[in-house]
Amino acid sequence: MQLNDLINHTSEWLKGTGPSANIVISSRIRLARNLDKMPFPHWGNKLQGEDAARAIEDAIRKVDFLKTATVFHLADLDAVDKQFLVERHLMSLEHAQKTDHKAVAFDNEEIVSVMINEEDHIRMQVMQSGFNLFEAWDIISRIDDALEKELRFAFLSDWGYLTACPTNTGTGMRGSVMLHLPALVMTRQIDRVLAAIAKLSFTTRGLYGEGTQATGNFFQISNQVALGLSESEIVENINSLIRQIVDQENAAREISLSKNKALLEDRISRSLGILKSAHIISSQETTELLSMVRLGSDVGIIKNLDRRTINELFILIQPAHLQKIENKKLTQAERDVKRAELIRSRLNL
Repeated sequence: MQLNDLINHTSEWLKGTGPSANIVISSRIRLARNLDKMPFPHWGNKLQGEDAARAIEDAIRKVDFLKTATVFHLADLDAVDKQFLVERHLMSLEHAQKTDHKAVAFDNEEIVSVMINEEDHIRMQVMQSGFNLFEAWDIISRIDDALEKELRFAFLSDWGYLTACPTNTGTGMRGSVMLHLPALVMTRQIDRVLAAIAKLSFTTRGLYGEGTQATGNFFQISNQVALGLSESEIVENINSLIRQIVDQENAAREISLSKNKALLEDRISRSLGILKSAHIISSQETTELLSMVRLGSDVGIIKNLDRRTINELFILIQPAHLQKIENKKLTQAERDVKRAELIRSRLNL
């Protein structure tokens, strides 16, 4: 697989399918693992980093789920390539920094991704479209078991898996769900919901995880505690919380449709109109307008635009994707023009 091949491929998490896909964009399970008797990546020297990367790559090639995976060494990628992988949620912003001894491997469907020598030696993740946490956990559990047959992980019976960040110690698990919550935002209930989430030891981030703010009514919710609970308990706790939020968003949408339908239709129609006619537009404005268009499609106000097309646009309008499509570096002003052109071509069919 070549990196540019991904431009014409729809990531698993963007397909707009699965349970509660009208509200839940994606479900992700991530596991952090470190090699036994090997310094964590931030503490190891060059030789140790290279040894760890080599051992992990060899193990990956022996795992059934990853036999079709392609490994990309970050030192071989330019800034646009790395940002491109971040935009597709195949690796973190942190991983794109200081690229020595780092790599990322992912399968052809972009379901499984393994970051090598990030904060931990291994950060593996499985992403599914819609509300599919248990399926994601089932897949990554089998991958973890297969890797553990090839590698010896740092583990203590009293503490569980040892990780660079103490908050990951124990199971090393982070479960997260990406939600689209425009109705809770419009009805001004979102602050109450987020406050309740924080009290339950969950955290809320933006579209690109840690360090990013929620934009376009997208909220990524994940567990904060990885120690003292089993993996299945963590998944069940997240699942229970998300189910409640989905119910609240559905209720807020029903209220908006019954009490403020004309206002909602106007806002959605205006958003679609701007996207169809704009010749210069920023990524932030696009994300906010697309959020309203997605809501319009999901509640039946917009009839001829499917969820998958809208989801794809959220990624294609990002800076690195635009530059990949154009096959050249673009200034911000040039990207704003190309973004508008791309949106018009996709929506004015």
